[in-house]
Amino acid sequence: MEYLLVIFFSYICGSVPFGLILTKLFTNTDIRKVGSGNIGATNVLRTGNKYLALATLFFDVIKGYGAVALTQHYYPAYAEISSIIVFLGHIFPVWMNFKGGKGVATYLGVLFALNLSLAILFIFTWIVVTLIFKYSSVSSMFASLTVLIVFVLKKNIIESINKNVEFSNDISLILFIFFILIVFTHKKNIYNLKNKIEKKIKI
Repeated sequence: MEYLLVIFFSYICGSVPFGLILTKLFTNTDIRKVGSGNIGATNVLRTGNKYLALATLFFDVIKGYGAVALTQHYYPAYAEISSIIVFLGHIFPVWMNFKGGKGVATYLGVLFALNLSLAILFIFTWIVVTLIFKYSSVSSMFASLTVLIVFVLKKNIIESINKNVEFSNDISLILFIFFILIVFTHKKNIYNLKNKIEKKIKI
């Protein structure tokens, strides 16, 4: 029963389309008809309203963090399940015919709940790559890959030095799954990059 409760709660949290709600509420615009049609903060930025983009980013991060943090508090054994389900709720929301966002901000929220240092690493990597290439999609995929590689390397190095220290293999698996899912949600961007039609973000 607890297992099902965590799945239901995490999915509902993840499925709230803040980008759509905020743009509709404050600009009477359907974000699905703007730019890429995505409901995430990057596309909300294309409406020209930076404040709404920041608000979308904030709330998408919070829903990822909130779902996992609450699960950690009440049902810690299911924290990893909550992490994946809240992300899937964002990219496959039932309210929008299962066509949601790309999940990057929600993933960041999950990282904040699971491991603060990994969340900071993701943000730092994303900013650096964005400043260099100006592509949000490239930054998101590269940052998620960096988080995975750094965690696995750190885990292996520390465990080889101190046999008494053990890291959770579940975290490595979760980070790998997230990387695959983020690449999946950016498949259109990968196509656009390959054909040199991907839009850069204005910083």
